[in-house]
Amino acid sequence: MTFSVWVAVLGAVLLTLALTSSYLRWMPVTTSAVCLVLGVVIGPLGLGLLRLDIDDSSVWMEHLTEIAVVFSLFVSGLKLRLPFKNRTWRVAYGLAGPVMILTIGGLCLALHYLFGLGWGVSLLIGAMLAPTDPVLAALVQVNDARDDDRVRFGLSGEAGLNDGTAFPFVILGLLMLREDNSSGLLMEWTLRNVLWAVPAGLLVGYWMGRGIGKLTLSMRIRNADSTLSPNDYLALALIALAYVAAESVQGYGFLSVFAAGLGLRQAEVESTDEESPPAEHLVQPVVGHETVAPRQALLGDTESLDDGQVAAGVMMGDMLAFGSLVERAMEVFLVTLLGVVLVNHWDWRAVVIGGLLFAVIRPLSVLAIPWGPLLDRHQRLLIGWFGIRGIGSLFYLFFALNHQLQPHVAQLGIDLTLSVVALSILVHGLSTQPILAWYERHQQRAQANPRDRSPG
Repeated sequence: MTFSVWVAVLGAVLLTLALTSSYLRWMPVTTSAVCLVLGVVIGPLGLGLLRLDIDDSSVWMEHLTEIAVVFSLFVSGLKLRLPFKNRTWRVAYGLAGPVMILTIGGLCLALHYLFGLGWGVSLLIGAMLAPTDPVLAALVQVNDARDDDRVRFGLSGEAGLNDGTAFPFVILGLLMLREDNSSGLLMEWTLRNVLWAVPAGLLVGYWMGRGIGKLTLSMRIRNADSTLSPNDYLALALIALAYVAAESVQGYGFLSVFAAGLGLRQAEVESTDEESPPAEHLVQPVVGHETVAPRQALLGDTESLDDGQVAAGVMMGDMLAFGSLVERAMEVFLVTLLGVVLVNHWDWRAVVIGGLLFAVIRPLSVLAIPWGPLLDRHQRLLIGWFGIRGIGSLFYLFFALNHQLQPHVAQLGIDLTLSVVALSILVHGLSTQPILAWYERHQQRAQANPRDRSPG
């Protein structure tokens, strides 16, 4: 396959999505589901336009999925504006902590007792499939920084934080598959991969994002260049530095990038006002605002805003737009590639695993947590269903493949992971929009008639 063929086919996929977006908007289907089907159509058993060998491409696919995830995590962090003392954060903590651990445990037990897999490979595959995805779950996550709905906020926070839960178990599964297991393995894993790597990643990223955000805003206000600085450069720099800084101290880079987005958002809150709208909703920079005079760079009435609000608004708006663009482009590319390779790696056992994960293990794990008044009955059911798997699971797969798995374990991991992710894209892709529409109507009725709300 030549590079020109790859570019031509993927360009045709993007053009198809662009031309049909007005129709897809009114259909109960997500862009990811459409890309998956298109990938199957242009794959080896379809038109045969694209082919991809997983074994030969595992290294660059690991890096590609990693890039997609870090951009999505950064954007997710930027959108979460609620202060940490707000009780809504408890939903995210509960989902990323106990719910994720219960889900990993349930999958591990199912793989071991239903299919006779060893404990090491069961834990590894369970940890790869358990985390929800920050890339493909955009519809069920917060719409913007003003959105404080507990279902969407909890799912967004879970997608950003659950790498701190899932990644250690991926590593533990890999350690259990080694032949040189020692009695001190669990203790070393707990100290290094849980008690150190998780807080190190969060703290490094948060303080770096907050510090760089405050420094940037103060410099731009002092030098009166609020509309002229390239904020896409700043986003790339912060993502790269937060990731590398965390990895250099053996922390989790994914958590660091997510926390960097949170820290940058807190810098914006401090430069404006927690009670005021997010800064990006106060000012609207024009396209190409970096090349025009400052007075021509913004739309709307900005006379009532101070320099800090203008600088923060331009910075946050540019970063969100840039990050979202990269996120969508990577989603289209990677899900299309998933469709290309799916037919050659389809495993019917994934139907059983996916059914248990989507309809039993995840919902029961959510219902097992004593949420109290945080979530009503309908919200718990929705969160239990909206455990969308995607690019994050693909990254864990390629990460594991590049750590010298035995051939039969590698093949099993590839087949089950790709198949379950594809099922999630289709099943959740077809159900997300109708269920969300029902939820929005339910919330509107509950707000209009508070006595009709379900008890927590």
